Amino acid sequence: CSRWEEEKKEGGVKWMQLEHRGPYFVPLYEPLPEDVRFYYDGKPLKLSLAAEEIATFYAKMLDHEYTTKEIFQNNFFHDWRKEMTLEEQEIIKDLDRCDFREIHKYFVDKSEARKALSKEEKQKLKEEADKIQEEYGYCILDGHREKIGNFKTEPPGLFRGRGEHPKMGMLKKRIMPEDVIINCSRDSKIPEPPEGHKWKEVRFDNTVTWLASWTENIHNTLKYIMLNPSSKLKGEKDWQKFEVARRLKDVVHKIRAQYRADWKSKEIKERQRAVALYFIDKLALRAGNEKEEGETADTVGCCSLRVEHIQLHPELRGQKHVVEFDFLGKDSIRYYNTVSVEKPVFRNLQLFVKNKEPSDDLFDQLSTSFLNKHLQQLMDGLTAKVFRTYNASITLQEQLKALTNPEDNVAGKLLSYNRANRAVAVLCNHQRSVPKTFAKSMQVLQEKIDAKKKQVEEAQEELKKAEDEFEDTKDAKAEANVEKKKKLLKRLEEQLAKLNVQATDREENKQIALGTSKLNYLDPRISVAWCKKFGIPIEKIFNKTQRAKFAWAIDMAGEDFEF
Repeated sequence: CSRWEEEKKEGGVKWMQLEHRGPYFVPLYEPLPEDVRFYYDGKPLKLSLAAEEIATFYAKMLDHEYTTKEIFQNNFFHDWRKEMTLEEQEIIKDLDRCDFREIHKYFVDKSEARKALSKEEKQKLKEEADKIQEEYGYCILDGHREKIGNFKTEPPGLFRGRGEHPKMGMLKKRIMPEDVIINCSRDSKIPEPPEGHKWKEVRFDNTVTWLASWTENIHNTLKYIMLNPSSKLKGEKDWQKFEVARRLKDVVHKIRAQYRADWKSKEIKERQRAVALYFIDKLALRAGNEKEEGETADTVGCCSLRVEHIQLHPELRGQKHVVEFDFLGKDSIRYYNTVSVEKPVFRNLQLFVKNKEPSDDLFDQLSTSFLNKHLQQLMDGLTAKVFRTYNASITLQEQLKALTNPEDNVAGKLLSYNRANRAVAVLCNHQRSVPKTFAKSMQVLQEKIDAKKKQVEEAQEELKKAEDEFEDTKDAKAEANVEKKKKLLKRLEEQLAKLNVQATDREENKQIALGTSKLNYLDPRISVAWCKKFGIPIEKIFNKTQRAKFAWAIDMAGEDFEF
């Protein structure tokens, strides 16, 4: 049996044996050289070690948009002052009078110097990093040597957050061994804390899969050291996630019939649930859990939508019953969409917004837990999240069937694959800002295309000459020359076509992030089967990390796999 299908354990037990070295702690702060100074009111000011370290966090980010934002500046200054000595607090009262430029330049130069290292020196650094990876990056889990995902603690720094996060600029403190809980098996070699330190606690809990945990100070949430996605434990979990989504396929028509019937329910609560579920199913919206106010950026999902997030248009641009969505979703990514919905949905929405303020909840009687409880009754293991996985995967499979032309060459088929993947990314609203290097790389590609066009034109002329010569002489040598020129032209034309496909692909992709759906929402077996069916090398679709994560799928799926 493959390692994906070894015996299952009973009663929530995740492992019998777990041994590891504990986390790798990032190196301690190294003070700045004497000639790199911080200035206040134009005068050099020597800072205490703790204050200097925090000053370097801000200095490193001077050329970043974050340091121009008032909320970032205020949070930083507030947290920085807390770590200053009393003397420093007396002097440093105003961020605008601080000058970090010399420190900033020092770190820019340092980073340039690192880039300019010789090949040998870079190799030496790589070997040192590999040594740490070998020592700390693996654990023994039930006799298998498994790779750990994040074995290093996060370095201290300033919290960034996404979108307009209210906590940006706050100080992320250094994690010490005294903050860390270790989890391993009782009979294993228990990891040693760094010299002069001790662990917060050592646990032997085999019902969880984490190796170490600590509480981070910004949100007071737990952080964990987990296994790498390529490990057996994570692979199994991933596989099960897609199996649940595949089971949804068999009952989804029943669920759809049910929520359509509920649009007419006597209970407003049930109607709200049915409309929310329609959005989650049709638009692949995230469920949207309740959040602490003021703690996090103001982002919403389906259940937490407010009246101000939708506009109802009985008619818009020739379509009836249109809902216009405009809100910030996860990671403060804007979701904007206009959708023509079914008439009963539209009627219900008119009812839900009636006599409400813009800041009131659209689904005021609905919570994610109420929705998920209902879904669990319809199918074991079903939550709102599963719809996103299901709809993403089924979309990829249908798009691949519709778009792939068996006659195309590899480049053509890959363009079709990326277009299918794009359809999913659009459904899931996975955007990215246009990459900074986009214009430059497009220009380079365009120059290649122009050069190739010129070569094609020259080859066409050459071929015409050769054909004329053959017309005149009719001899075998001239005929062979025609064939040679034909072959050359064909090869150049194929290369030009490939470059054009690349340009199309890049242009269509500039604002869409394909990676998120590929890693989290798409059953990898769909892609593996497609590759096997059309003879496409798997590494054209999945990079090395993805191939490791999806080893279970590459093992399992044949070309006939159907999601």
